[in-house]
Amino acid sequence: MRIIPAIDIIDAKCVRLTKGDYSTKKVYSEDPLDIAKQFEDAGVKYLHLVDLDGAKAKRIINYKVLEEIASKTSLSVDFGGGLKSDEDLKIAFESGAKQITGGSIAVKNPELFKTWIGKYGPEKIILGADARNGFISTSGWQEDSDLKIESFIKTYLDLGLEYVISTDISKDGMLEGPSVDLYKNLIGQAEENKQKLNLIASGGVATLDDLTELRAIDCEGAIVGKAIYENRISLKDLEKFIVNG
Repeated sequence: MRIIPAIDIIDAKCVRLTKGDYSTKKVYSEDPLDIAKQFEDAGVKYLHLVDLDGAKAKRIINYKVLEEIASKTSLSVDFGGGLKSDEDLKIAFESGAKQITGGSIAVKNPELFKTWIGKYGPEKIILGADARNGFISTSGWQEDSDLKIESFIKTYLDLGLEYVISTDISKDGMLEGPSVDLYKNLIGQAEENKQKLNLIASGGVATLDDLTELRAIDCEGAIVGKAIYENRISLKDLEKFIVNG
C-alpha cells in the first residue's frame, strides 16, 4: 500500500481544514516545499497536493507551488482542486503533476472528464469520490449532490478509470480513524463487478494501526494529513512503516 502524505494549499501556505470547512483553517507551514522535502527525506515517494484556493475559485491557482515541489523534489505528485478546463489540466501537467484528481468536474461536466481519461489515459486521471452520508459532495465540499458514491464510482470504472481517492467528509481532519466499512464496501463491489479499482483512502487516519487496517482490506494507497502535522504519526514511524511494507 502506498503512503501518500497530503499538503493542502491556501495562499501558497500549507494548511489543514476540518471537514472541508474553510473557517477551520490552520496554517502549519509558510513553506510547502520545506514540508515536501521533509516527506522525501523520510522515504516518502508520493504526495497529494490540493489547491484549496483553486477548489473555491473553480480554476487552478497554486500551480507555482506544484511547479516548485515537482522540480525540487523527486516526489510523484497528484494534484487536485479547481481543475475545470482543458487549460487547467495543461497547466497542472506542465507544472509537474504526475496525476490529477478530478471530483466536481466528474459530477458537473462528465463529458469533459471522460475526454480527459481518453486523452491522458486512465493511469493519469484520478476520480475524486468525496462523500457525505454516502452522497457525493462537490466544489470543495461546499455542495452536496444526489449521486450515491457506489454508482458514481461504478460509472467511471466502466469507462476504464482505475484510480479513485475516496474521502468520507465526516472523518476528515477528525483524527478518529478512517471509514474502513465504506472502503471495504467499495472494494467488494468492484470485485463483484470484475472491475479494477485502485482505491486510495483519505480522511481520518490517526495512527499506524489505521494504516495497517487499510492495508489489510486492500486499499491501494492511504492519504495521511493532519496526523502528521499534529505529530500523531511521526515521520520516523512513517518511514519504518514504508520500509517494512
